[in-house]
Amino acid sequence: MSWYGPPTLVNWLLWPLSLLYGLAIRAWHLMFDLGLRRAVRVEGATVVSVGNLVVGGAGKTPVVMHLANEAVRRGYRVAVLSRGYGRSANDLRSFDAASLPPVNEVGDEPRLIARRCPKVKVWVGADRVALARAAVAQGANLLLLDDGFQHRRLARDFDVLVDGGQGNGWLLPAGPLREPASGRKRATHVWGRDGAPGDIEARHLITQVVSPEGELVSLLGRPVVLLLGVARPELVARSVEALGAIVVARHAHADHHVFTAPELEAARADAAARGALLVTTEKDAERLPEKSAHVLVLDLEVVKGALPLPG
Repeated sequence: MSWYGPPTLVNWLLWPLSLLYGLAIRAWHLMFDLGLRRAVRVEGATVVSVGNLVVGGAGKTPVVMHLANEAVRRGYRVAVLSRGYGRSANDLRSFDAASLPPVNEVGDEPRLIARRCPKVKVWVGADRVALARAAVAQGANLLLLDDGFQHRRLARDFDVLVDGGQGNGWLLPAGPLREPASGRKRATHVWGRDGAPGDIEARHLITQVVSPEGELVSLLGRPVVLLLGVARPELVARSVEALGAIVVARHAHADHHVFTAPELEAARADAAARGALLVTTEKDAERLPEKSAHVLVLDLEVVKGALPLPG
């Protein structure tokens, strides 16, 4: 099955389920549009939602980190609210870069956000309204709702939609769309990364490649083996090739995959046999079974893009 190419037989077999899913998701949004369900307003903070229409691969986490750090520079007391996909616990929890919990307790993206945004508090839990109230009670005055476009229970001041394309244009499970493309009109701002249409022009670039020892490494002309657990590994491969590297193999797993020691060792051995560098993404590095020698990490940055925050 492919979500980003011509439909296959499996896509067509799943299409009836997409119709049922479409009815359910349209009904959910219609209840809010008609006022049958109302979003909860948490006073005392500006709320910014960052999300997308597709499942994974849109680059929303770099946007959250960029906006968080920019808001801190402008004097905001920032909290990031996240469901914490893949975490083993269900409790409400907060942490920051000085006290990083294990990835299985909070999820890979929240851990990465905390690591890259040292002056930001990250909150994880299933109830975003409860997270918002707790964060405001502890002094936050700007809340960034990570992956919040479809989460309409918490009222927001800005709804930022990161344009990740539409794939084959079909709804889950036959395609990558979480809701019909018409949902785009709910966005207050569309984050148009790397030439995509939107009122916010942005660029996402791999700014450096870092060794486990913290040294910068050039990939120019070097053979590379990729170890990935992301939604769209082909996008990572293209970005690495744009740095001048030669991608000779990919060890690709499902998005948010928790790597095992044998999987890591197999990728290491493959890279060694090919005389290649073993490279992974920042998010994937959070899920490696150890701080791994011989694994280089790609640092992805937003180098252009801004939200017109008040103040």
